[in-house]
Amino acid sequence: MEENSRPTKLEYYEDMFKLQSSATLLFSFLDEDGRQVLILDSTIFHPQGGGQPSDTGSISNPQFKFIVQDVRSKDKIVYHYGHFENSKDENIEKGAQVLLSVDEARRKLNSRLHSAGHLLDICVKNVGWDHLEPTKGYHFSDGPFVEYKGTVPQNELQGKQNELELEANNLISKGGKVSVSILPYDRASELCGGSLPDYIPKDSTPRIVQLGESPGCPCGGTHVGNLNEILSLKVSQIRTRKGLTKVFYNIG
Repeated sequence: MEENSRPTKLEYYEDMFKLQSSATLLFSFLDEDGRQVLILDSTIFHPQGGGQPSDTGSISNPQFKFIVQDVRSKDKIVYHYGHFENSKDENIEKGAQVLLSVDEARRKLNSRLHSAGHLLDICVKNVGWDHLEPTKGYHFSDGPFVEYKGTVPQNELQGKQNELELEANNLISKGGKVSVSILPYDRASELCGGSLPDYIPKDSTPRIVQLGESPGCPCGGTHVGNLNEILSLKVSQIRTRKGLTKVFYNIG
């Protein structure tokens, strides 16, 4: 691959509900472990990261169809991993125009799980655990959880688990628009309660997600359009030890 590859334009960044788009093929190659890789000038495929699994789907034109099995991002370039349906399709030329199609069911599931994780961040504060600070979440369908710096007394766990679940489902039933905006740093900080994480440069324009009227947070993932699309939330377990608290959950 050429060293001067330009950053991939992230179309999902501005339109989370776009499931088809067109793009130009920049590179096609085999990586070190033998997987086929496509790099495009733009993409609607969300790469794995930020606690969200990657999209899957296809990239095609009249000459070939490429099945996208995994998507990763490195140094602002998005790598689409997968295979061609026909081995003869592997010799495609740079500059080919292609159609991108994201698997709708997987995108919706990932968006619901990801949004539910942010909803729990809000509920943790609402039930009185103000000292817990989010670290990360793994919003996978086989075991999603959100993780926080800080611990809580063991004798509080069962009661708070019930409170968290009740609070989350109350917010889901009421509904509320989920908005995503790319904003100047000061405005983004204001929407997020007056401060942003230290890793966000002060001269940047962060992407902020806001669930209903609650304070927002920086996030590069995809989300539901309204909280009621999560349907329901079950807090399956809370673990607290070694300075961390994990809240495991499932959605309806």
